[in-house]
Amino acid sequence: MKPKALFSFFLHFFFALLCIAADHEAPSSNTIVFTTLGRSDYAWDIFTLPILEDPPNPSNELQITDGESVNFNGHFPLSSSSSILSLLQDRNLLQPPGPQTPPPLQLIYVTERNGMSNIYYDALYYGAPRSTRSRSALEISIRVQVPLLGLEESKNRISMKDRPSLSGENLIYVSTHEDPGEPRTSWAAVYSTHLGTRLTRRLTPHGIADFSPAVSPSGVWTAVASYGSKGWDGEVEELSTDIYVFLTRNGTHRVKVVEHGGWPCWVDDSTLYFHRRSEDHWISVYRATFPKDKPVSTESLTIQRVTPPGLHAFTPATSPGNHKFIAVATRRHNSSFRHIELFDLVKNEFIDLTRHVSPTTHHLNPFISPDSTRVGYHKCRGESNGGKTPQLLLENVQSPVPNLSLFRVDGSFPSFSPAGDRIAYVDFPGVYVVNRDGSNLRQAFSLNAFATAWDPVRNGIVYTSAGPEFSSESTKVDIVSINVDDTDQSNFKRLTTDGKNNAFPSPSPDGKWIVFRSGRTGNKNLYIMDAVKGETGGLRRLTDGPWTDTMCNWSPDGHWIAFASDRDNPGSGSFELYLIHPNGTGLRRLVKSGSAGRANHPTFSPDGKLVVFTTDYGGISAEPISNPHHYQPYGEIFTIKLDGSDLKRLTHNSYEDGTPTWAPLYINPADVEWPKRPQCAFEDCHWLNEMQGRGTKVEPLGLAKPQCGA
Repeated sequence: MKPKALFSFFLHFFFALLCIAADHEAPSSNTIVFTTLGRSDYAWDIFTLPILEDPPNPSNELQITDGESVNFNGHFPLSSSSSILSLLQDRNLLQPPGPQTPPPLQLIYVTERNGMSNIYYDALYYGAPRSTRSRSALEISIRVQVPLLGLEESKNRISMKDRPSLSGENLIYVSTHEDPGEPRTSWAAVYSTHLGTRLTRRLTPHGIADFSPAVSPSGVWTAVASYGSKGWDGEVEELSTDIYVFLTRNGTHRVKVVEHGGWPCWVDDSTLYFHRRSEDHWISVYRATFPKDKPVSTESLTIQRVTPPGLHAFTPATSPGNHKFIAVATRRHNSSFRHIELFDLVKNEFIDLTRHVSPTTHHLNPFISPDSTRVGYHKCRGESNGGKTPQLLLENVQSPVPNLSLFRVDGSFPSFSPAGDRIAYVDFPGVYVVNRDGSNLRQAFSLNAFATAWDPVRNGIVYTSAGPEFSSESTKVDIVSINVDDTDQSNFKRLTTDGKNNAFPSPSPDGKWIVFRSGRTGNKNLYIMDAVKGETGGLRRLTDGPWTDTMCNWSPDGHWIAFASDRDNPGSGSFELYLIHPNGTGLRRLVKSGSAGRANHPTFSPDGKLVVFTTDYGGISAEPISNPHHYQPYGEIFTIKLDGSDLKRLTHNSYEDGTPTWAPLYINPADVEWPKRPQCAFEDCHWLNEMQGRGTKVEPLGLAKPQCGA
């Protein structure tokens, strides 16, 4: 072949390869960053105290878990459950130190590590008598950690795990890996996994959500808190669930035994304890006794109140055959902290436990060893207990979508600079800017503000809403532009002039205009103004009606504006997502939230093909009282295509995920540390501060600010 012809052949071959590559182009890689209220400060470990020590003291408190992960909701398996050791040995996951080693302290618990939720088994072996000064499992000579579940048990789907317990050779737990297919319906269901065969069975009926499972001492029965077929109605405080029981082996013979109750636990197969809010408004622990000669039902059980009024007592814990005492978490009128106490069932009196050890720390969700000698709970580990948790600017969260990385950011309302090298965020009060690698953190705006957006054309310009969040139409809130590269305190310019709740600015891709919401006419509607001169350089109304349109975002191609609105039911608190052209045409609904549902904070992907948002579409995943405070504990991150198809859930937890944004470039899924000093600090549920029986209110220390404001 002649050189010219050969060159022509290879040229055509090269272009053919390009065409094939274009036809089979790999999907683009993207990154989403979002906020989880308070989660960055959850440095939790599981601790235990001996029950027989009187009074307890710090030297007797033992830290069981690793001092690195977020560890919570533990369970001491029955001492007879040595089968777990042999099962794990068969899978080459566990190698005990030797036949002469004393039996270990065993723990099953929920852990969040490596960007995902899982259930772990820990075995702690004591090679020598432990020093009375030793408080941490990190000082124990031999310690084994084993994950009990892999992705295969969740059908290779990302999910939240919760409330594990062991029944013989089966692990019983909550998982959120199956979509019920209905909006505002919880994905939480109870599953059983055999630790030897890995066979997993769903115990909760499809279309139903179950929370807080507890297995009876015999292993025959499992009790759960559940709404049954009536479903969740949007509650975010104490849930109006009922207690159901069913056969642990297969979920059959399911029957409702208690109306209005949560967090069940067994003493024996005929005695249940649970919590509920009483008629006098105190949350208290109750006992349900099953009949011996009648069919089990809500009418045949005997219900007795156990803990007295005057304090909140909740998340009870029992041990097999122990009718002498239970453990509870309490909130008292003279304390801002949640503590673990015993309640003597014979003397009808409380016995302090954790208040003697760490009086100014929250302690959550007690559990008792099978021999009734130890109580476990989780709390902040603190540096004195060997905590090694770094403070993360960006925490990698495992993504269920290929080519999409997910990160939890330590801040609210994050947004990326056009180059992707800097992040602006809100840390009430004020706007901060930090390099994406965690360096060069500084405050760019000192006044109270919410929402951030970078100008796509003018370098270093960030727009925000200056003023109080969650406020009325007439409250003074204005859009300001901040020059974050100007260190002068007068580095901002006010763009709106009337101060009538102007918020959530989003610039057009050419940098000429800003869309925002304003309450200037008495309703919160959308407006467009000049990006440089503000409303004095040009202002026009985009939407008009007696409802709230808010949280707007301009698409990268300039053709669409996405926003949240309650126009379908004004004033109801229910928000859905809409699209509209910047000229006011083409209005259509993108996401229907379901009855009284919420979909908020829409943001376009860099290619304009997807919208990410936060929503209660997945319902609630756990009893809120078992967690620290979250304003909206149902918030999860979802994406959807612009035609309303391909709805995908990205996050699974029982927290409040919100204010998502896209990075302009792909970020590798690895944690990003920054020099902020690590801390563990969180607030108890605000609604537990209401001590209604005494007409008093205990103020929490250092209230966290809301993450998102409508």
